[in-house]
Amino acid sequence: MRECEEFTRSFPPGQPVQAPLPPPRAPGLDALYSLCRQIYPEQINPLTVTAIVKYCAPTPVATDELVSLPGSRKRSMTLLGGPDALDYISMYANPGCSELGVPPHWHYVSLGLSDLHGDGRLHPKRGPGRPSGFGFELTFRLVRERGEMTPPTWPANVMQQLAKYVFNSGNTLMPGDHVSWHAPLDGGNGRITQILMGQDSQLPTISTPHGDVSFVQIVGVTSEELQAAQHWNGPGVVNLLKSARDCGPWLLTNMRRLHSAMEDDPSIAEKIQCGIERDGSNTSGVSAKCWWVQITNDKSAERYRERRNDSDDDEEEDVKPIVKTERLSPCEQQDANVSNENCIRVLSGLHLTFNLEAGSLLPLAIKGRVMHGRHFTFKSILSHTAITIVAPSVTGTFVSKDRPYVVQGPWLQVLLSEELSERMAEEFQILNTPDKIQLPKTFSWPEHNLVITIIND
Repeated sequence: MRECEEFTRSFPPGQPVQAPLPPPRAPGLDALYSLCRQIYPEQINPLTVTAIVKYCAPTPVATDELVSLPGSRKRSMTLLGGPDALDYISMYANPGCSELGVPPHWHYVSLGLSDLHGDGRLHPKRGPGRPSGFGFELTFRLVRERGEMTPPTWPANVMQQLAKYVFNSGNTLMPGDHVSWHAPLDGGNGRITQILMGQDSQLPTISTPHGDVSFVQIVGVTSEELQAAQHWNGPGVVNLLKSARDCGPWLLTNMRRLHSAMEDDPSIAEKIQCGIERDGSNTSGVSAKCWWVQITNDKSAERYRERRNDSDDDEEEDVKPIVKTERLSPCEQQDANVSNENCIRVLSGLHLTFNLEAGSLLPLAIKGRVMHGRHFTFKSILSHTAITIVAPSVTGTFVSKDRPYVVQGPWLQVLLSEELSERMAEEFQILNTPDKIQLPKTFSWPEHNLVITIIND
C-alpha cells in the first residue's frame, strides 16, 4: 500500500529514529504526556515517530458542510499531502506484570486524534466534559521478542492507517469495534490478520483542558476471532480474549501465535456459540463491494441500476472495510417524513450482487440479525448506495409486506418475511465455507422476484 511504502521510506526497518517528545507547549499534549510519565517515569525520552507534514487540516471556512465529526458540527478537511494522520506515536518498553501473567511488551501510544493544541487548527474548541477532538487516542501492545532492544515500527503504520480512516470518515473507534484488515499486520505470513478494539488496561480516560480523552487499544486477532465478533459481538469476544493464553488481561498482540483462542481453549468456543444462539449479532453493517439492479415482472429492460463505478477501482483498491458495532439504526437517523411517495420508489423485483467477502457475511445478516428482528446494512465502497436488509419487526422503515423493495436516493431497503429468512438461512450455509464455492454463485427465489449473486473479488 502507498501508506506502508511511504512509512517504510521514512522509518526503515531496523533503523528506528530517536526523536524526543516536544516540550509541553500545549495543554492537551501536556496532559497526555504527563499521564504516560506516571506509568513510565524512567522513560522520559521514548522512541517517537513524528509527522513532518500533516495528513490533513481544516479548511479556513466556517461552513456546515462535508465531513461529519462526532459531537460537533460538520467541517471540511484539506489534504496537506503528508502520509501520517497522527502528530506523534510514542513507543514505551513495558515490563509487564508477572502476577497477572503479562509478559514484557512494547506499548505504543498515539497523539493527535485528540485536541493537542486547543487553537482550533484541527479540532473544534471544546472544554472539560466534552470529547477532546475525536475523544480518543489509539494504543497497541506488542509482545517483546527475547533480546529485542528497540520496538518494531510497523505498528505505527497500522495506527496511522486507522487514524487516517477516522479523519477521512469522521467515525470514531470504540472498544468492541472490529476492523477487517485481511493481511498480517506486520506484513509477514502469520495468522494475525484482523483487528478488534479494546480498552487500554493502564491508561484511564482523562480530562484535559480541551476535553476528555479515552484510550482505545488495537488488538491483533485471527480471522476466526474476527468472525466470532461479527457473528456475536465485539465486546463479548474481547472480554473472552482476556482469559486466552496469548492475549491475556492486557490484550497483548502476539504475532507468533499459531492458533485462535477457540482452538487453544474449547471453552471459549463454547461460550461464543452460546452467545450467538442467545443474543444473535450486534454487528449492524459493513462496508462492502455490492450493487443492485431492478428486475421487472414482465422481464423487460431494467428500469433502474445502481452499478459499480469502475473508475473508482484503483482508488478503492486499498480500502480496508471498517466493521462497526451497533450505533443508531439507519431508520432512527432518517427524517420522520420518509413515507412521502415523492421521495421513494417501489421496485417490483431485485437482483443483488455481492463480492465473496461481503457475501460470506450473508449468513450473519440473516441468521444473526434479521431472524432476531433486526436490520443489517451493506454500505458500498464502489458507489454511494447502501443496502439495508430488515425484519418485519423493525420500525421506522419505508418497506412493507406489500412493497418489500423500496429505494430512497442511494438507500435501498429490502424486507424479508420470516419464511424467506428461514429459507435463506438454510441455503446460505454454503457461504460459511467460501473456499468450497464455485463462483459466480446465484441464489434465486422467483416467487419473491429476488435474486442474489456472489461473484469473485
